[in-house]
Amino acid sequence: MPITLNTNLASQNAQRALANNNKALNTTLERLSTGLRINHGSDDPTGVLTADLLNAEKTGIQSALTNAQRASNIVGTAEGGLGEISTQLTDLQALVKSAANSGGQSADELAATQAQADTLLSQINRVAGATTFEGKKLLNGALDYTASGVVVASIQNLRVNSARLTAALPQSVTVAVVQSALTAKTGYTGGALAALNTVQLEIGGNIGTDQVTVAGGATVANIISAVNTVKATTGISAALSGVNLRFDSTTLGSDQFVSVKTISGIFVPTANRAVGRDATVTVNNVAASARGKDITLRTATLDTQFTLSSAFNLTGSTTTFNVLGGGATFALGSKVSDANKVSLGIQSVTTANLGDAANGVLSTLGSGGVNALTSANLSTAQAVIDSSIKQLSTLRGRLGSFQKYNLDSTASTLQTTLANITSAQSSVQDADFAAETSNLTRQQVLAQAGASVLSQANSQSQSVLTLLR
Repeated sequence: MPITLNTNLASQNAQRALANNNKALNTTLERLSTGLRINHGSDDPTGVLTADLLNAEKTGIQSALTNAQRASNIVGTAEGGLGEISTQLTDLQALVKSAANSGGQSADELAATQAQADTLLSQINRVAGATTFEGKKLLNGALDYTASGVVVASIQNLRVNSARLTAALPQSVTVAVVQSALTAKTGYTGGALAALNTVQLEIGGNIGTDQVTVAGGATVANIISAVNTVKATTGISAALSGVNLRFDSTTLGSDQFVSVKTISGIFVPTANRAVGRDATVTVNNVAASARGKDITLRTATLDTQFTLSSAFNLTGSTTTFNVLGGGATFALGSKVSDANKVSLGIQSVTTANLGDAANGVLSTLGSGGVNALTSANLSTAQAVIDSSIKQLSTLRGRLGSFQKYNLDSTASTLQTTLANITSAQSSVQDADFAAETSNLTRQQVLAQAGASVLSQANSQSQSVLTLLR
């Protein structure tokens, strides 16, 4: 190899090696100081993209977890208010039972009992209006769904528990009765009883069982009258069907029955026992579950309950209404999309909304109401309270189910996903301190050696002076 003065290749090689060693050393020092393997896009172009995408996903999941926790707090607050109202309904039920014991109370005591009932009704309304979360009222109907086109002569007691509304567009709901609900019924075609044929019957239904005695020679109308005297205790009524007698349960559905048993005398019903039939109904062409005329549909896009009116409870009947909006919508996914949203409707639980169409609402138990404790309608008042308690307990159960299976389950899944994504991001982005400290030692040695070699390479050209002597 020739010895030259103008070009020192050894020095240039040493400089290049030293520069590379110093760059690698600086990279290692930067990774150890930041804890990150990727500090610049040039460190790992593909890794930067992966790490940024994972970070965005992690941020979305953290926001979803916050949303789920806030939703759980809202639902928990609402459920707490419902628990207080439930206690007040129980106390109101005790007052109705006390008022029914009229023989043991004076007029003043009964008036005092009514005053207590009025106080409880007022307290229920207060709790319904005062249960809030950050100023948002929860139990006064502010979070209920709104609907239009509901024909009250067809659909009664409508409750929309959840509805997925795309782009805030109304959801059309079509109800079709495929098969009507029926009472449990049996009959008697024997006509009037023979003169010496005194008959004793045991009539049974869902409410209870009682006995009636019909004297010999009784007409069909006499038999009907005798059976109807125990209607309140049996839940079975009698009526003419043409010229014959028909026994019917007072309510409809497959859980209703009528039983007619002849204890003595000659009386042969067309059937000793019969059961009712539930309605068969489709909602938006999806088969709904039914209990008598009470219809329930639960799908991913619509959760609703309603009761068919007697006029609408006919095979082939159809009606359509629209769910316009409302409810409380919670975003529980890392991305904003309809699939990652869950909705919940909380109806008003004021005294004007608890109860049912058949017996009336809870406010009718107040002073001057048709079901007041000072009236003669205490059995109806009891039915109103029973309906209110059932309505409230159903709502509490639905909120509890939503909190447990939607919110808590989603939060648990999100936490697991967050841990996995954090681990994946760490494997891509974070520095391996064991490897980097090992690299640091190696690169420090190489940097020192490179500096020493460069010094020797720079002094190599001085050998030319020896040749010129």
